[in-house]
Amino acid sequence: MTRSVRQLSSLVVISMIMALNTACTVVGPNYVQPSVDVPNSYKEAPDSTEKENSANLNTESWWDIYQDDVLDGLMQQIETQNFSLQAVEARLRQAQALDTKERSAQSTSLIYGGNNDLGFLVNWEVDLWGRIKRSIEASGANIEATQADIAAIKLSLQAQLAQTYFMLRVQDADLQLLHNTASSYQQSLEIALNQYNSGVADRSNVAHEQAQLGATQVLIHEARIKRAELEHTIAQLIGKAPSEFSLTEMSAEITPPHIPATLPTELLERRPDIVAAERRMAVASAKIGVAEAAAYPSLGLGIGASIAHGLIGGSRINGIFYDNGGVESLKTGATAVFDESVANYRQTVVNSFREVEDNLAALNMLADAAQAQAEVIAAANEVVTLNNNQYKAGIINYQSLIIAQGFALANERSALSLLSRRLIAGVKLIKALGGGWKLPQTESDDDKS
Repeated sequence: MTRSVRQLSSLVVISMIMALNTACTVVGPNYVQPSVDVPNSYKEAPDSTEKENSANLNTESWWDIYQDDVLDGLMQQIETQNFSLQAVEARLRQAQALDTKERSAQSTSLIYGGNNDLGFLVNWEVDLWGRIKRSIEASGANIEATQADIAAIKLSLQAQLAQTYFMLRVQDADLQLLHNTASSYQQSLEIALNQYNSGVADRSNVAHEQAQLGATQVLIHEARIKRAELEHTIAQLIGKAPSEFSLTEMSAEITPPHIPATLPTELLERRPDIVAAERRMAVASAKIGVAEAAAYPSLGLGIGASIAHGLIGGSRINGIFYDNGGVESLKTGATAVFDESVANYRQTVVNSFREVEDNLAALNMLADAAQAQAEVIAAANEVVTLNNNQYKAGIINYQSLIIAQGFALANERSALSLLSRRLIAGVKLIKALGGGWKLPQTESDDDKS
């Protein structure tokens, strides 16, 4: 065979492959995203919304809304040092490797002939029924689902860090309150001891002061234990041993910010877990086509050359002549997997709306409770002042003053507990709204092919 004839034969074979691929029929359903019922508004949303603040959640750094430099620094460390996040990012690389494999349907390999002549062989599987196309669709959608999984895990870790950080800061405020109270009780104890030693007060006053001071010191120790545990949790989240991490106590007042609630229709695009569930529907839909294509014969073409024999070529047809319903069962099973993914997607959407409503309600109710608690604290402090004056005037006994002081302290701590719950509910709302994440733009299949 002359060189020109071999080149012509090669062109003919390649032309045949291109023509066959162009004429292929793609079996299986074309994916259409199933519909879900989306409300027009949130039931628990406040009547007035500050739309000018909505931009605060349109960036990935959603925690900027709190304007806390320490929190910002911790969030940056989660990006690079959290091991759970590193594990799921490795899972993305696995999915990308699978996608590359699916796109490599045509393979080239070197072979050695029986007479020791070096040659090559190129094999093509003609995608007559779209099996390869559907496989590529599935792997591409799976990558996008994994990207959304990463975003969901990252958002969850960020939310956990923010909640833990705010709980620690509230604990700092609690410790400051307890220290101030203990200092006040210490002064009162010294006064009671002086009065007792001077014979103007009995021993019961001293005992009451000692008991009150001791009980407050116990509360300080318990608060320190809780703070240490929170600090250790933060260290874990940023990939450090507790011995390598510490946060200085801060007594700065924390004010919960206004958190704008995005529209319900935006939730389907903002929440990464919803996007992941939707992409898995696309995976399952594409795999129906893969399963259906298994019922049809496949055509393989090959072209090769060797030093001794020149251009060689051939073809093969593989097919199933009788399988007793096996292939049909594959399609039925794949359809059932798709139906399951649709149900899971719709349930994820329903759960997301519930989470948003829960935290909107919590923020509204807790804000009202905090206002009421502030009024209680003001009244309790007034009672302490009045009782203290009455005690000095000899109108009431010392026990009445101690009871008033204990009541005021309990309400101050209740206010801090409400603050903690408001901050946590705020972070939960941001997480329920999807943080500031959006699905990355990816190339279309046509662009990749």
